[in-house]
Amino acid sequence: MSFQDKLLDSFIAFEQVIDLENPIHIDRKNALKRFESKGFPTKKDELWKYTSLKSIIQKDYSLSVKSNPNIGLKDIKKYSINDIDSFKIVFVDGVFNPFLSNTTHDGKDICVLSAALTKSKYKKTIKKYFNKIVPDDQSLASLNTSYTQEGAYIHIPKSVLPEDPVQILHFSSGKNKPLWLQPRNLIIVEENARVEIIERHQSLRAHDGVTNSLTEIYAEKNSFVDYYKIQNDLETSNLIDNTFIDQQRDSNVRVHTFSFGGKLTRNNLNFYHKGENIQSTLKGLTILESDQHVDHNTLVNHAQPNCESHQDYKGIFSERSIGVFNGKILVDQIAQKTNAFQQNNNILIDNKAKVNSKPQLEIFADDVKCSHGCTIGQLDKEALFYLKSRGIPDKEAIALLTYGFANSILKSVNIPSLKKRINSLISKKLGVDLGFDL
Repeated sequence: MSFQDKLLDSFIAFEQVIDLENPIHIDRKNALKRFESKGFPTKKDELWKYTSLKSIIQKDYSLSVKSNPNIGLKDIKKYSINDIDSFKIVFVDGVFNPFLSNTTHDGKDICVLSAALTKSKYKKTIKKYFNKIVPDDQSLASLNTSYTQEGAYIHIPKSVLPEDPVQILHFSSGKNKPLWLQPRNLIIVEENARVEIIERHQSLRAHDGVTNSLTEIYAEKNSFVDYYKIQNDLETSNLIDNTFIDQQRDSNVRVHTFSFGGKLTRNNLNFYHKGENIQSTLKGLTILESDQHVDHNTLVNHAQPNCESHQDYKGIFSERSIGVFNGKILVDQIAQKTNAFQQNNNILIDNKAKVNSKPQLEIFADDVKCSHGCTIGQLDKEALFYLKSRGIPDKEAIALLTYGFANSILKSVNIPSLKKRINSLISKKLGVDLGFDL
């Protein structure tokens, strides 16, 4: 039996443990039909031309936890931002861990999706928002929807401005059979509200695991969302991250993606403009080595006039690592006065490293400012020679130039403790001390 067949057959068992009267059950069944029709994406699909899932889906995975692993604070402490006050939603092997979490219902809901899906007071909100912006033609998103059960639920009411950020932490213990996890996050930020979110997927020990994650973000009028994704997993772990963002008039949403680890990482990031005067920011920093593979696939759909989007992705690749950037700006005919920027810059440290970059513009309006571009090259030899002539060893000189290259992405990180952590991760990834130790 193929793993795809197992997913289809296991849905029957999944239905036995969920509430069939739940308002999203129809969504689950319809999504499964779409996945059955399309199957897993292959390299024949244009959006997956440079990334293959073949080696992943040929293996067998468990879809549920057989035993509850004994994971404590000491096991996860180093993976969270601990020197700031924050809300925490922690999952271990796809199961919510209340002892490691810090949730709230005090003036806002920062809790788990399973509660929102089963309690009557959330029924109206779930019906309004759940799965409303997820395209029907993305099979992995459909697969996630069909098995939706657990994840983070964040609802910030009108004019609420939480001072503390939210950390969403997904841990894979490695103590069970390799798992295929499918967390689902639903984030709603109402008018004049704001939220800061830090998300991380982390394996605690080496094992063949896959996470097929999906996040829906609804940014209502004049709201602000600042979202940070830290991807620094073990080289045996695989992550498929699907994020869909609905922006209303005057909203501002920023997503920073830091990809430093994992075997295969695929980021599908989609913005949909539903009003005027919207700002969207997409920034990414990738540092890879060994046989790591990261694929950034972005879409900004400018469907209303007078909006802005800024994409800036930088990659540093060594050894036999592979990077992919497939970014698209779509400007509808109605979307006049659009200002859209897209840039992808890459450095190849070693000759066997590879980058495939495809920035795209699809414009149907005539009064716009749009630009895109990409560069793929090596470190500046003259700058490297200058540093070495001043007595700086070769490895440290490369690290300094690399850090300078990446610095523009770090400048826009608004949480000081997070910026410090990212600097530390860069230092460790480069194998030198840049003075950013925690």
